[in-house]
Amino acid sequence: MKKYVPILAAAMIIFLSSLAPVFAEKGKEEPAKSQEAEKTKYKVPSSVMNITQENTYPNPAEDLPKLEPSDMTKELIKSSKVKIENPDLIRMLNETSINSTPFAIGYRAIVYLGQWPLNYESTETSPNWEYQKINTNYYDNRGGKSPYQIHYVQEAQKVVRGGLTAKIPNSPEVQKMMILKSMEKTGLPLAFETIVGAGTKKDQIYNIQPKRLGYLYGFAPAINEKGKVTYGEVYLMLKGNKKMLVIKNVTSQGIGAWIPVQDHVSFTFVSSEQPR
Repeated sequence: MKKYVPILAAAMIIFLSSLAPVFAEKGKEEPAKSQEAEKTKYKVPSSVMNITQENTYPNPAEDLPKLEPSDMTKELIKSSKVKIENPDLIRMLNETSINSTPFAIGYRAIVYLGQWPLNYESTETSPNWEYQKINTNYYDNRGGKSPYQIHYVQEAQKVVRGGLTAKIPNSPEVQKMMILKSMEKTGLPLAFETIVGAGTKKDQIYNIQPKRLGYLYGFAPAINEKGKVTYGEVYLMLKGNKKMLVIKNVTSQGIGAWIPVQDHVSFTFVSSEQPR
C-alpha cells in the first residue's frame, strides 16, 4: 500500500495545480465588476442633457486644479502621521521658505500654523438627477385633433445652489476638498452654484396627443457627497537641520453636501387627461 502513497500525492498536487488558475480568475472578476458598477452609477442617463452651448447664462468653469506640493512640502507632508490634502494648507507650505545651515546643531523651534481641516475621506457619492425643479413647459391639447409638439424653453432664470448639510469650521476649505473628491469619482462638471438663464432652449421634441395635456418638467441634477473631515492643530518643528510637521488634537467629523451638476438639465415628460 505504501508504494501507492507517492503516486496519490503527485496526482493530488497536479489536480490542485490545475485548479489554481480557476481560483485566480475568480479572484480577478470582483474588482472588474466593482469598477463596472461604479461607472454605471455615475453614467448620465439619456433624460439628462448638457445645455452648455444653449445656456443663455454663461457659467464660469469651476477651476480647481490639484495643487502640486513643492519638494520641501512633500518632505513635510511625509513627516506627518496624519494625511494632508487641504489645497490651502499645501499652498501655504509651498510658499514657506526654510534655509538650512551647517551651524544649526542644537537649534530647536516650534511654529504654530493654526487649526486646519487636513483631509476629507469620501464614503458615499450618489447622484440625484432630479435634485431641484427649475422649469415647467405646458400645453393643453384637449381641443386639438392632431399631436402638438413642445420642447424645452426656460421660462425664468434659475439659480441652483448646493452646500454643506451642517455648519462646520473652515467650511470653504472643506467644500473645496469635497468637490475635488466628488469630481474625481464622478467625472462630472460640479459647482456649488450653477445658473440656468431665461430663454435657454433644447430642440428635443415631445408629442402631446389630442385630448390630452402635456407637461415637460426640467430638473437640475446634483451629487450628494458624504464622508468624514479630519481636523488638527498643525505645528512646524525645526530641530537642527531637520524639519517636520507635528499634528496635535486630531478630531474627525462626519459631513455631507449637495453639489449641483453644472449646465445639465434632467427632463421628465408627462401626458394626462386632467390637469395635474
